Amino acid sequence: MTYYWLAQSVGVVAFMVGITMFFNRSDRRFKQQLSAYSAIIGVHFLMMGAAPAGMSALLNSLRTLISLRTRNQWIMVIFIVLTLVLGLSRAHYWVELLPVGATVVSTWALFRTSGLTTRCIMWCSTCCWVAHNIWLGSIGGSLIEGSFLIMNGFNIIRFRRLQLRGIDPFEVEKKIVQKMDENKAAE
Repeated sequence: MTYYWLAQSVGVVAFMVGITMFFNRSDRRFKQQLSAYSAIIGVHFLMMGAAPAGMSALLNSLRTLISLRTRNQWIMVIFIVLTLVLGLSRAHYWVELLPVGATVVSTWALFRTSGLTTRCIMWCSTCCWVAHNIWLGSIGGSLIEGSFLIMNGFNIIRFRRLQLRGIDPFEVEKKIVQKMDENKAAE
């Protein structure tokens, strides 16, 4: 097996890890699975020679795990600055700016939003990753991000329909976030 196909295989593994991510109603499980996916796809991008995307994805992984523990704005700013510095310093083509921008926007979303808003912002971020992955020729990356685009789009519609019927699909998660905020205020 050549190195190219090994790199593509890692992308396919990422595809398998990430395929069910958007079915989670729990933001916690969603973020845990997103972190695992991001780490694997980051390795794939680095193996494919796409350093800005690889660094963005690896930062995504770490950022997502940290966003489970804190919503601190300074932590968010640190990740945004790291993404911009590492991603922009290695970019050679304008299309390499897409994953960097997508990571900045999704970082903001994971620290400052929840529920349906997070998923809508992640959907827009995914559009940037799809364009980048097609340009790069990443088989697994194109498949997974294309799947994310479709699955997250359908789930956004499904969750919105539930809300319109008076059912909050994110009620349990909101209670967890409120409890985290209360604990932070008590400290």
